[in-house]
Amino acid sequence: MIKRTLYFGNAYHLSSKLEQLIIVNKETGEEKQAPIEDLGFVVLDHHDITLSHYLIQQLAEHNIAVVFCDKTHHPSAMLFPLDGNNIQNERFRQQVDASEPLKKQLWQQTIKAKIRNQAQLFRLLGKDDEALKRFATDVLSGDTNNEEAQASRHYWGRLFSEYKIKFTRDRFGMPPNPTLNYGYAILRAAVARALVSSGLLPTLGIHHHNKYNAYCLADDIMEPYRPFVDKIVWEIMRDFPEYHVMTKEIKAKLLGVLSVDIIMNENRSPLSVGLSQTTASLARCFEGVDRQIKYPTLT
Repeated sequence: MIKRTLYFGNAYHLSSKLEQLIIVNKETGEEKQAPIEDLGFVVLDHHDITLSHYLIQQLAEHNIAVVFCDKTHHPSAMLFPLDGNNIQNERFRQQVDASEPLKKQLWQQTIKAKIRNQAQLFRLLGKDDEALKRFATDVLSGDTNNEEAQASRHYWGRLFSEYKIKFTRDRFGMPPNPTLNYGYAILRAAVARALVSSGLLPTLGIHHHNKYNAYCLADDIMEPYRPFVDKIVWEIMRDFPEYHVMTKEIKAKLLGVLSVDIIMNENRSPLSVGLSQTTASLARCFEGVDRQIKYPTLT
């Protein structure tokens, strides 16, 4: 079942009753309801939103990711349950005990999948993808030859060439960087949720290691999914002349990344479903059952 994403951009009081999310507009008093079991993500983007404690418990029990936005309307924090899987202790142990050679192989697979999806996006946009395909082929175990960085320079230097802008990918850079950041933050929350559902700890990465980052593994696993956000941002720039203004319409487009189609093992499914397959396959790799992470192909 595809889980719903709810976005709240005005003043609401949110509570729970009989397994229903109760939504009360603070200005008009209008009340709406939504089944909690249907939800996957709740995005809170207003300073005057309040939640009942019982609702927070209900959201955690149903493994619903809650994303909090800051005063610039960009995602800044996430809420996840501490216990998301019935064999979590065993999965944590397997994750901690994973060997360095295994983690390097998994990172090689991850970077290959990322660059292949970047190449696929170029194909879809009518751009030359030959260089990116070569970068993907040359990735070594652990990406010790840093093909990811070389591919990144090539990719970002050409992705938005139609729009006559001199683009540099920088988290704090000029548009469309903020739009990319917003989409990546939503994607990161979705990956973290899927990891928790698979009994994995989002903090312990296979490549990213930063003592100030609680989502290193999420940052690793989301890499091949980033081009799905990039495609949406490219379309936003095509369809919205004022793409640098984060309107509700643009946010809705970015939130829609969770329901876009992907191809996984020749089967078509929504991205949110594909994430669960990816993290489940990663858990099996840590368990020693598999040696290959399942990653999607961009459509």
